[in-house]
Amino acid sequence: MDKHSKMLEDVNRVTKELKYLYFKKLLPIEKQYGFHHFHSPSLEDSDFDNKPMVLVMGQYSTGKTTFIRYLLDQDFPGSRIGPEPTTDSFTAIMHGEVEGLIPGNALSVDPRMPFRHLNSFGNTFLNRFQCAQLPNQVLESISIIDTPGILTSARRRMSRGYDLPAVLHWFAERSDRIILLFDAHKLEFSDELTRAFGALRGCEDKLRVVLNKADRVDSQQLMRVYGALMWSLGKVFQTPEILRIYIGSLWSQPRLTSDHRQLLELEELDLLADLRNLPHNAAVQKLNDIVKRARLVRAHAHIISHLKQEMPTIFCKESKKHNLIYELPLIFSKIQQQQLVPAGDFPDCAKMQERLIGQDFTKFKTLKPSLMATLDKLLSTDIAKLMPLLHQKELKKATLPGIPDGAFMEINKGHSFEQVTQSRDSGEIQGDDWVVAKDKPKYDEIFYNLCPHEGKLSSTKAKEWMVSTHLPNSVLGHIWKLSDVDGDGLLDDEEFALAFHLIEGKLEGYGLPGQLPAHLVPPSKRLQKGLDC
Repeated sequence: MDKHSKMLEDVNRVTKELKYLYFKKLLPIEKQYGFHHFHSPSLEDSDFDNKPMVLVMGQYSTGKTTFIRYLLDQDFPGSRIGPEPTTDSFTAIMHGEVEGLIPGNALSVDPRMPFRHLNSFGNTFLNRFQCAQLPNQVLESISIIDTPGILTSARRRMSRGYDLPAVLHWFAERSDRIILLFDAHKLEFSDELTRAFGALRGCEDKLRVVLNKADRVDSQQLMRVYGALMWSLGKVFQTPEILRIYIGSLWSQPRLTSDHRQLLELEELDLLADLRNLPHNAAVQKLNDIVKRARLVRAHAHIISHLKQEMPTIFCKESKKHNLIYELPLIFSKIQQQQLVPAGDFPDCAKMQERLIGQDFTKFKTLKPSLMATLDKLLSTDIAKLMPLLHQKELKKATLPGIPDGAFMEINKGHSFEQVTQSRDSGEIQGDDWVVAKDKPKYDEIFYNLCPHEGKLSSTKAKEWMVSTHLPNSVLGHIWKLSDVDGDGLLDDEEFALAFHLIEGKLEGYGLPGQLPAHLVPPSKRLQKGLDC
């Protein structure tokens, strides 16, 4: 058995064991203490078996749908792009052999899909939920959730008809990565955006913030916008850790400015590498989520048991109930001290008080020592046994394929492209020497094997060849712009050789030039560029 097969076997074993531990040990405790009435619904088989999920969020016109199209390198059913709020629905973009759309009501009853509990949000939401299926290589490894654009203050009077923060929280809990996009031109924090941030509480470890469309501002403006965004996010999330903010221009078109082009490329590569590794890290994330859930269940069981014990047998039940709800913060502190439950394991006190109002405390269950012993063993022993397998998986991760599309392939980081010629050429470039010429016979062989028409390669054939290099689409677009010197949308043998030279340099880890340097311009094009022969 090769290393790849052994790793897959370990991952499957971890996932199956987690599923067994949840249904055998944790789920009975959740049911005993009514966990699902206060927190999230019970997990199902599909929550363990489905592909890692990426939730894409942001205000309208921040580039969410364009970003997804960039990752997939194709459009998906139901997508539409524009400056106005074009996405009014939640769309799950998943792999399927036949391209098409599945409506939300059908998704909520399909046991193969991880969306069955969404029916609790009602028809208004389900009418705005759909699944776009298409045969795409990226979607063989992950699924993507496209969300409605969050409204600004000027549009806040528009009613959605469903609880958007609650839906976002449901998806955030079940996602392996959350991409939060901001537009470098507008950083307005509306009421709806602030409520959406509240829906992400407890999921900050999955969050990746992206300052998008950064190629449309100069370096000085970008520095100011970056600082303002970091300050605003620090106030909203109120955590001592500084959130990592990726700076990018996440679309397939060439970037509009060269001021900070290399920075954007490096940031994009970091973000895509993070997404590319999601399939490898799926078992780790599932284990992490189960541990967080089990700790919350333990705190919840102690709270419910304490409330049950404090209730009178016959008289004044209703007044005692209201007193207990009012004193809930003190009850939390008492449980922390007496039962040694960490403060971070407790739910939000205000939300817990709100949900307790409609409950009958007399029906609550008292604490069963045997169930709590089972829960402690689950956290201390059962899940700990799986960690060695995950450690082995991490050691072998570098040998395994991640998301297999071009936009996700890892590329070495390096210096400026001008250094490529120095590393390949032992001396200075003299006069009208063309640095590509020495390798042109090799490039010509590939060029003519691609069957050019009348001595030129069409954009269709060129794209098929360029995509096979596994460089990001934005990088390939820039290489095409540099190589098509005469701007006719075709590549002749010299332009193809130049493109190959630039690609090889990029794959070796060097940054591309913003404009084509004189020593890289093909000899036949130098008169057009106004250069001496």
